[in-house]
Amino acid sequence: MRARAAIVCSVADQGVAALTNILVLVAAARLSTAAGFARFSAVYLVFTVLLGVSGAFTGQPLVLRRGGGEDTRSACRSAVCFTLLAATALGGPLAAVCVLLPGSTARALMTLGLVLPVVLGQDIARYAFATLHAQQLALAADTLRLVCVIGALAVQPHGAPAARLVAVWGLSALPALLLSVAALHRRTTGTPMALRPLLAKGHLGRRFVVEFGVGNATSQLSVLGLGAVGTPLVVGALRGATTLFGPLNVLFTSATGFGPPLLGRLATDRLRVRATAALAAVLALTAAAWATVLALLPGSAGRHLLGATWPTAAALLPATGSQYAAMAAGTCGLLALRLLDPRTTLSIQVVFSLAAVAFLATGYAIGGVTGAAWGLCLGSVCKAVATWTRVARLSRAGSRAPEPVSADAARSGNSSPAPGTGPRSQASPPPATTDRATG
Repeated sequence: MRARAAIVCSVADQGVAALTNILVLVAAARLSTAAGFARFSAVYLVFTVLLGVSGAFTGQPLVLRRGGGEDTRSACRSAVCFTLLAATALGGPLAAVCVLLPGSTARALMTLGLVLPVVLGQDIARYAFATLHAQQLALAADTLRLVCVIGALAVQPHGAPAARLVAVWGLSALPALLLSVAALHRRTTGTPMALRPLLAKGHLGRRFVVEFGVGNATSQLSVLGLGAVGTPLVVGALRGATTLFGPLNVLFTSATGFGPPLLGRLATDRLRVRATAALAAVLALTAAAWATVLALLPGSAGRHLLGATWPTAAALLPATGSQYAAMAAGTCGLLALRLLDPRTTLSIQVVFSLAAVAFLATGYAIGGVTGAAWGLCLGSVCKAVATWTRVARLSRAGSRAPEPVSADAARSGNSSPAPGTGPRSQASPPPATTDRATG
């Protein structure tokens, strides 16, 4: 598949996936009572966390592989099978425990446990298609899922309980899963199953799960903490401002999650770093342009988007827009580090996630909610500087040593090194989710 078409399909696929999530919540809100939607949202939040963990442990290491040889195809097949088995092993006990508990929320969680293999399996197939440079198949499967889930939810009665909505949402992904499995089977047939490397001590997925946990936990808890010690309006204002930049989150996720297979086509690390730097510049300019568009919105249009939260959120647009521009640089810097040496990102994620919390609290103490927003921006700036400083050091070190050719690349005729096999790391090749608050 040509690089330009692959990029278009990858971004479009991320857009379809994001649109599906948005429309599912909108449909559930329209069909449910206030209490029912609260239960559905709680269960959907649990799923979101499990989805992030699954992508970090299995998907992100997978997309760092290069070449289309037997090892890579075997890894794609193994990743999907492992996810289906792990989701069943987790979802079965969850359903068994929740069936014994009273209440509508327990029934909804029980249903989530039953459909968990379907929704997680369909998602991990997207990573496999990206690794195999078949982004068009991921786009086709996600488009089918979008059509199925919206069609299924559209015929549900008003006031449907949360458990029923969870069941409809989960089972509607079954056609997309079957399509993905069939297409993946055609591309990986004859390759051996290798589940043991996914459980090995040195598997990169363990580090990526920690990164995901640290980034998401610190961002969510820090903002909620401010709301607890200050005022709930702080949470609403910060969340409202970041919600306006939702389209950029799609681009950031697309870059970190599905950029490695595209950038891996380039011949050398130097070319990959240059391409990543160019991507950072494009995303930063896009963030600045989007912030400008939002700043020029009439008040009536803003209130239509965020209601009563708009005036407070609008005051934060300069800080949030600057934060997202810095996040673009930091996100691409982490992407470059994943390509150069995947084991260097964990320390940066931990240190600067905690630093962002400190900047957030200090900013709030000095300047209220506006100061908190600028504190988050400062945290993103520091993180971006740290990532690109590390990229520069690794690039200089790599330029002084020849890059070995991986066995998989040698068999496939591709002279590009596999990630983690160079002089900077001994890890075998295996995106971090972009964190909206810590950047």
